[in-house]
Amino acid sequence: MSPLDILAWGVLPYVTIAILVAGTIWRYRYDQFGWTTRSSELYESRLLRIGSPLFHFGILVVVVGHVIGLVVPASWTSAVGMSERAYHVQALLLGGVAGFATLAGIAILVYRRRTTGPVFMATTRNDKAMYVVLVAAIVVGLATTLLGAGVVGAEHDYRATVSPWFRSLFVLQPDIGAMAAAPQSFQLHTLIGMLLFAMWPFTRLVHAFTAPVGYLFRPYIVYRSRAVHPTRTPRRGWERAR
Repeated sequence: MSPLDILAWGVLPYVTIAILVAGTIWRYRYDQFGWTTRSSELYESRLLRIGSPLFHFGILVVVVGHVIGLVVPASWTSAVGMSERAYHVQALLLGGVAGFATLAGIAILVYRRRTTGPVFMATTRNDKAMYVVLVAAIVVGLATTLLGAGVVGAEHDYRATVSPWFRSLFVLQPDIGAMAAAPQSFQLHTLIGMLLFAMWPFTRLVHAFTAPVGYLFRPYIVYRSRAVHPTRTPRRGWERAR
């Protein structure tokens, strides 16, 4: 293992976790009013209604896929009767569809933000940097999905390299050699992912940590419109307060 491997796969993950945790606590304590996506629906809603569901549902499936692939050992899926071939086929199909949906969604949202004047005016440098890193993570993630499944290039079983390294981080014994043996595309995807998580608390992405659980149980809000025609003839001047 080279010093660069030790730095990238043994030190940098813990630096990322520290920034993520400390940054989130700091943001919650000192910037609760900024803990928002800064909704721009009032400026444009047609593209938003298409791009936002595509991105959010796609990224949700991608996250679930990452959790299963990185946290669940291969022995567990074999124990329930799922062969390695079946696992990789479903990972390719679900991961590919979810990845392309996520990419299409973020492409629509970026196009909307760039072409809608008021939305673009409200876009900060922080937002632009976040979009660059997020799109890079999605694109490289799709590439690793195709590479890992053997669609492009040689097939690679990331559950023999990336997954053991990821799990070893939580027992404070990072398996640096396992990650160093992974293809460069997987290493690049991991580095971009760590950069994204380090940026997370300081961008609009922080809203993902606020689950609107109370929204599911709140009472209905009843909206009543005023009558189209007035029920009485308006009087000139001020009316007496009641």
